[in-house]
Amino acid sequence: MSSVPATDWSVPLIGGKHQFLLRRLHSLTGVLFGGYVLFHLFINATIAQGGKVYQTQVQGIHNLPFLWVIEWTFIYLPILFHTVYGVWITLTGQPNLYNYPFARNTLYLLQRISAVVLVVFIAFHVLSLKYGWFGARYAFAPDRAMSTVGRHFDASPVVTWVLYPVGVLAACFHLANGLWTAAITWGLTISAAAQRRWGFICAAVFAVALVAGLTALIAAIRLDVSALRAAGQ
Repeated sequence: MSSVPATDWSVPLIGGKHQFLLRRLHSLTGVLFGGYVLFHLFINATIAQGGKVYQTQVQGIHNLPFLWVIEWTFIYLPILFHTVYGVWITLTGQPNLYNYPFARNTLYLLQRISAVVLVVFIAFHVLSLKYGWFGARYAFAPDRAMSTVGRHFDASPVVTWVLYPVGVLAACFHLANGLWTAAITWGLTISAAAQRRWGFICAAVFAVALVAGLTALIAAIRLDVSALRAAGQ
């Protein structure tokens, strides 16, 4: 009984007879989102290699043809749907943590908390870096990737030491735990033994993603902006 999940009352409240499709679409977009998170973390981890490695990766991505179509089709629209439907689940779900204090129910609650953290974190991350909503010091310039990343992390200690560490941790946990539940949603792990084995794999995904995220974060914090500007990076 330790793997019994909390009751999710949002299912009959949204989508009606289409709830089955919506739940699976939410799961599928979550997998796409998770794949993008891993890709993003690994690319950012190349900051630690120094030189022009990170700049080369960024330039390669921004030189892709029809980049805006790729971004909206495979990143923004899936993330928006996953976020909106996920927020609804978070607001209407009924976790039974206190009635059934099992490990899976705790993870259910943490998944919802991490989702709320991610909404705030992703909104700041995208709007500041890509669109410069919070000022030029936070904006990202693809042709000067290293120096503008360094400037971004120099702008505020709250952003550097609170928002990003918490955001990276939330993203890695949400990804790994989401993969565990996605396998159940799609009927891939029916038995308790299969769920346990898949749990070990998801734990490994969490560890690898967290190492990549922290590598990128530490490397970005240590960047010397003045030296990078002088080197044209």
